[in-house]
Amino acid sequence: MSHTPLYDALRAFADTGPLRFHMPGHHGKPLPAPELSRLSELDFTELPPTGDLFSPGGPIEAAEKLWAASFGMSACLFLTGGSTQGLHTALTLACSVGGGVLVDRGCHRSVYHSMALLDLQPVYLPRPWLTEGVTGPISPQLVDNELKNHTDIKTVCITSPTYYGVLSDISAIAQVVHAHGGTLVVDGAHGAHLPFLGLEAYGGADLVVCSAHKTLPAPGQTALLFSSGTYSLDDLRRAGSIYGSSSPSYPMMAALDLCRAALEDGGAAAYGAVAEEVAALRAEFPALRPRPGLALDPCRLVLSVRDGFGVKGALEGQGVYPEMADVGHVVFIATCADGAAEFARLRAALEGLSLPPVPTRSCPGLPGIPPLVVRPRQALFAPRRYLPLRQTEGEVCGVQVAPYPPGVPVIAPGERIEKKHLFYLTEIGYNTDNTIGVITSPCAL
Repeated sequence: MSHTPLYDALRAFADTGPLRFHMPGHHGKPLPAPELSRLSELDFTELPPTGDLFSPGGPIEAAEKLWAASFGMSACLFLTGGSTQGLHTALTLACSVGGGVLVDRGCHRSVYHSMALLDLQPVYLPRPWLTEGVTGPISPQLVDNELKNHTDIKTVCITSPTYYGVLSDISAIAQVVHAHGGTLVVDGAHGAHLPFLGLEAYGGADLVVCSAHKTLPAPGQTALLFSSGTYSLDDLRRAGSIYGSSSPSYPMMAALDLCRAALEDGGAAAYGAVAEEVAALRAEFPALRPRPGLALDPCRLVLSVRDGFGVKGALEGQGVYPEMADVGHVVFIATCADGAAEFARLRAALEGLSLPPVPTRSCPGLPGIPPLVVRPRQALFAPRRYLPLRQTEGEVCGVQVAPYPPGVPVIAPGERIEKKHLFYLTEIGYNTDNTIGVITSPCAL
């Protein structure tokens, strides 16, 4: 088996039978549930044999270096607060407080929270609307144009892959960003498996955040922050410690160590088999498929259906649980944990449903980005009142209004709600009786 420095150190130390008068309070004794009983053996705190996530040296750093090498990066920081912690950390490193950022309109809400915490002024990168009913990739030319129009902005944040598995050309975007003297941050939360498929998914990016728990055999909240060399491991630790617990979970970090070793010992080959199974399902059933100009995650199956919520419910009635659904799609995350038996069961469940081909739909495109009235920081922390969405014309939004599809905010925090946005939401069937928060006194900040 591949070397697992952190797991080995924890296992060896636990085997010495240390008298534990330190955190955590279970002191290595079995937890009160059979499934968790042995987990406590490796659940330590910062001690000489176990190392410290936010200090140099020790078995944690040794394990992180192995991860960095597996991704072709110069440094890696383990994260126990998910990709949310990683995105907060990456943007703290890449942005000046109070400065600007060129940001994917379809970014995760943690990026919006980062903009609020750092008082950033966003310029949004819109995504094209595809006939398949999802948003497409961000083009390098769009990034180039926006950086030419906003010469003061030096940080770009892109999501790739999206929830629907859409990949942007990160290498080409990185070249554009670097030509402008900027820094590229990639939210690759859904793409931790891509390098193990042999894909150059993050080439050229300065900082990349990946959720191990989303697509790899790793427990919830485990994630990774990579640097290609612009920022050192010490830089990652310094910023990461702002947003991460000072008592990170050692079992979670050991799981990251073991996960990498398992992938290097054959798990990566399993992803090739998964990609073949997904390709076969895409061919057999109406699905989002790659085509010129549309690169997709080979392991993400997105069915194209007439009633996504109904299909999801029917599958769940058979004990098959997809990741998510929207009105026209059902999304499945396939990983190396899925073998021939799992795919046979999924195929049988799908064959039992009526899934006629869906004609190319003329889905209404997004109505344009509303005017940004107050900065994200004001929008997050300002006092607010709550109104049915249909009654909010002219108000300043304090939340995201982001129906699926496309999973991109029609209205983002700090933006003024206009009639055309309410009309669009009504047109796509969004419930405008939903109550949302609108800002009452943004100037209070």
